Amino acid sequence: MPISGFPEWMPPQRMIEQRLLDRIRTTFELYGFAPLETRSVEPLDTLLSKGETSKEVYLLRRLQADENAKDDDSLGLHFDLTVPFARFVVENAGKLQFPFRRYQIQKVWRGERPQEGRYREFLQADIDVVARGELPFHYDTEMPLVIGDALGGLPIPRVRIQVNNRKVCEGFYRGLGLEDTAQVLRTVDKLDKIGPARVADALIETAGATRAQADACLELAAITAEDGSFADAVRKLGVTDPLLDEGLDELLRVVETAREHAPGLVVAELKIARGLDYYTGTVYETQLEGYERFGSVTSGGRYDSLASTGKETFPGVGISIGVTRILGLLFGHNALNVSRSVPTCVLVAVPAEEQRTTCDRVAAALRKRGIPTEVAPTAAKFGKQIQYADRRGIPYVWFPGEPDTVKDIRSGAQVEADAAAWQPPSGDLHPVIAG
Repeated sequence: MPISGFPEWMPPQRMIEQRLLDRIRTTFELYGFAPLETRSVEPLDTLLSKGETSKEVYLLRRLQADENAKDDDSLGLHFDLTVPFARFVVENAGKLQFPFRRYQIQKVWRGERPQEGRYREFLQADIDVVARGELPFHYDTEMPLVIGDALGGLPIPRVRIQVNNRKVCEGFYRGLGLEDTAQVLRTVDKLDKIGPARVADALIETAGATRAQADACLELAAITAEDGSFADAVRKLGVTDPLLDEGLDELLRVVETAREHAPGLVVAELKIARGLDYYTGTVYETQLEGYERFGSVTSGGRYDSLASTGKETFPGVGISIGVTRILGLLFGHNALNVSRSVPTCVLVAVPAEEQRTTCDRVAAALRKRGIPTEVAPTAAKFGKQIQYADRRGIPYVWFPGEPDTVKDIRSGAQVEADAAAWQPPSGDLHPVIAG
């Protein structure tokens, strides 16, 4: 029986996922990111020190654990790939070339309430750039471009990357006279969930804001623009602070770079805060057109002190694609399909069991040339073998003989063919994914 929050894909869905991953992986490598895989478990103190995640961490325990052994109690499954990556960088700093660019495509586990598009076990595809000591800001402007390229070449709805900068928010809150900026950020981050009126009340209750200060925070959060006009809108609110100016300059660079390279991809959205505590500057969230009500499908940001040895700091910036999240939403709305349920392009028919060796040779010759091929399971009547291919969406049936022939069972066209030379149209070679 199904277990809530732990998805299992059928073969057609899994093929769609694999194509998606191929595109993402290829794009990441085009930008020079190198692959990495880290372990699935981390010490609990590492996992619990990075924000409000303690309720979501899955513990790792052995069924026959020794009562006196403490190690099992101190391990948890990772809930994202950024925290393990930061730990990996610190432990391997002597072996890495900085700035270190890596991508990671792995499962993560998060014990939150499952709902449409939200799972307890899901696949993430991350990129990060980490430096030793100081990370130039231009890497913040590169992140959205990589995601735009990776997802833009897929048959999925258009993505829109919302960007903000925590320095804008924190500087603004400081300029207003609010001291607990982290609490204000966490509260404003709930805007989409609880609405402006309840956010204002919560700011007064938990962050010590006056009604006027709470209203100003909401005015800032309401600002949105596809160009640099957001900076003027912020300045019109009349709040000043050096950190606010620094954040506005950085955010302007991200928005203007994206406008030049990928118009319409990025929008400044000043309500975006991100729930995790380790972000220090630029933050990203991404919406899928038509699926905005389900929230962000990719997210990330700049973190200046997540990876640190005490003596040295390794600042980074990264962004993560919620692969399972995107697919779960699209599968749930039947918005993605694949042209056949198996990779097979050709079924080699078996005239009689004594000829199976000949049929195997034909299949081997076709596979050698990159044509996905299988041999019929039994030497049934040809009509039944064609029916078998049709049920599985296999477009071609090959009949060994003198000479061999191949039949397109969709059109009924049949031609003489040589396994060493015949080639199907490129659109038939592999299953085609359509939105």
